[in-house]
Amino acid sequence: MKGILFVLSGPSGTGKGTVCKEVLNREDALTISISATTREKRVGEVDGETYHYVTKDDFEAMIDRGEMLEYATYNGNYYGTPKAGVETLLNEGKDVMLEIEPQGALQVKKLFPEAVLMFLVPPSMSELKNRLVTRGRESAEEIAERINTAKWELEQADKYTVIIENDDFEECVKTVLDYISQKRSDRAAIDRLINEKV
Repeated sequence: MKGILFVLSGPSGTGKGTVCKEVLNREDALTISISATTREKRVGEVDGETYHYVTKDDFEAMIDRGEMLEYATYNGNYYGTPKAGVETLLNEGKDVMLEIEPQGALQVKKLFPEAVLMFLVPPSMSELKNRLVTRGRESAEEIAERINTAKWELEQADKYTVIIENDDFEECVKTVLDYISQKRSDRAAIDRLINEKV
């Protein structure tokens, strides 16, 4: 039985990385797919765990060879998911989680229409801006660009399977876990019906 592809996505600053990390801490049967990026490694990040850090030339070569499941550019850097690793895990029957930007999530939907797309949204745009400012990673100009991008991303919400608000962290994590559990139950029920001898 093939695994389920779960995609956790949302505008930058919605907390998808933190939520995803906690979901994976609590859900042993879920495997994370590590994305690749051309941006510089930040303090505390580990190559092969946080991201696969590659050069721009290497990333573009992967695109040219059709090796990327999805990719996008943000602030002059590429971010994307190598296709082979995800397909291998799914074919082994493992459920896979991607934590990616909305631009990439919509690309995944085209290649994997059966993927479960979860869209994380902030309680308000002012809270989103506050989170971006508080984390202190980007300049004022970059934050303004993230906010503008977020408006377009929010317009894509109806293309997702479910929308989850990240206002209360614990409640958000629980909602994601419950939704994953429900999708697994749905799949198991359908598989039983398909395999039932009549």
